[in-house]
Amino acid sequence: MEILYKSTRGDKQLVTASEAILQGLAKDGGLFVPERLPALDKTPEEFAKMTYQETAYEVMKLLLTDFTEEELKSCIQKAYGDSFDTEAIAPLTQAQGVWFLELFHGRTIAFKDMALSILPHLMTTAARKNRVQNEIVILTATSGDTGKAALAGFAGVEGTKILVFYPKNGVSPIQERQMVTQKGDNTRVVGIHGNFDDAQTGVKRLFADRELALRMQEKGFQFSSANSINIGRLVPQIVYYVYAYAQLLKEGRIEVGEEINVVVPTGNFGNILAAFYAKNMGLPIRKLICASNDNKVLYDFLTTGVYDRNREFYLTTSPSMDILVSSNLERLIYCIAGGDSKKDAVLMEQLAAEGKYEITEEMRTGLADFWGGYATQKQAAEKIRTLYEDTGYVIDPHTAVAAAVYDGYRAKTQDPVKTVIASTASPFKFTRSVMTAIDPGYETADDFELVDELSRIGCVPVPGAIEEIRSAPVLHRTECEKDQMKEAVEDFLGL
Repeated sequence: MEILYKSTRGDKQLVTASEAILQGLAKDGGLFVPERLPALDKTPEEFAKMTYQETAYEVMKLLLTDFTEEELKSCIQKAYGDSFDTEAIAPLTQAQGVWFLELFHGRTIAFKDMALSILPHLMTTAARKNRVQNEIVILTATSGDTGKAALAGFAGVEGTKILVFYPKNGVSPIQERQMVTQKGDNTRVVGIHGNFDDAQTGVKRLFADRELALRMQEKGFQFSSANSINIGRLVPQIVYYVYAYAQLLKEGRIEVGEEINVVVPTGNFGNILAAFYAKNMGLPIRKLICASNDNKVLYDFLTTGVYDRNREFYLTTSPSMDILVSSNLERLIYCIAGGDSKKDAVLMEQLAAEGKYEITEEMRTGLADFWGGYATQKQAAEKIRTLYEDTGYVIDPHTAVAAAVYDGYRAKTQDPVKTVIASTASPFKFTRSVMTAIDPGYETADDFELVDELSRIGCVPVPGAIEEIRSAPVLHRTECEKDQMKEAVEDFLGL
């Protein structure tokens, strides 16, 4: 059965999966959602016998229905081959009675690789399918990880250009160095004087700029997105939840049909939305535990039904979660509104105009699958330290937020259900925060000294992604004000 996609805000036109991937954002500013979620058509026992690549095909074929088997398998093979440092792609590690789903074994050591390794191949395949002659310009805002993963995925890909905006001074030193040393004639990185929400709002504004779109069309360009607003980012993320469940079953950790909990550290809501989709496709998930940092806008929403971005913005040790406008939440809002795009559009208009909205009591019943919690920077640092001291296992600050929130969940609910925590980044990406959490005495060391020390105490090799940037030259030095992003695009494309 073909699955078509529609906008959360009411554009009545249905598009194919490949068209939705190419467009990135719907013409009315909404996000593309499948007209219905198909059920998984393989049993847990069948998934337990599959490799990651085989699992990816069986899940993604259900949602990307206009891709042929040959096309989809080719994209998967190119994405999940030798660019990951483990054959498992997304291994599970048990520590303190929970399983950490390690999503950081790709080329940029963050979970964004899981989707951004395949998105360029899906996009170029989609362009061929739809006879697109224009050069595709990937326009992306990043809070730290998406940027490098997108740059690595699209660098050198024929028929594409990629421009990444990031908040200057709002990402970790390692994250910034990964981006500004990126090679590729088709790449550009720009640091904006603002926060991630400023970058994300600016990108959405550029997508909606009709005058700019016309000028680009005349020059043979068209925009698409590598942010998680693109459905081509979200679909591959569903895969690793199915894979994790199957691996627990294969290892005899759970019985067939036994429910698990999933804990996800999130700011933009895409990663946990993928778990929600997996649950609604039939994966036995009991509770979706949404972990926030000090920027706890999602926690407040899940506990009160009010989404309010009008608050102080904190720069934290988990910068990829330093977000006050969670774009992917719109897909959930559309769902709990019963697929009513008018309701969704009204709420999004309120968010744009007033910075807040409140859902109805009826809609709040649709949040029953979720449990919200948050952890402060101090609590996350304490979790890094105690987990290391107890087990020798080292986690990054984002994963630590999730683990600390899960500790709070267990204390409050006494829920004995077996649990998977999405480990979203390598600790090597945030060495200073990790090492000073373990021992404040590391404060005076430089970042690459800390890399080597982390390797020593954690008994793990330094990832290639870190080794390659030790001496790499800085290639991107452009900065701009948050209201000059359009000019940066025009300069990049020579308009």
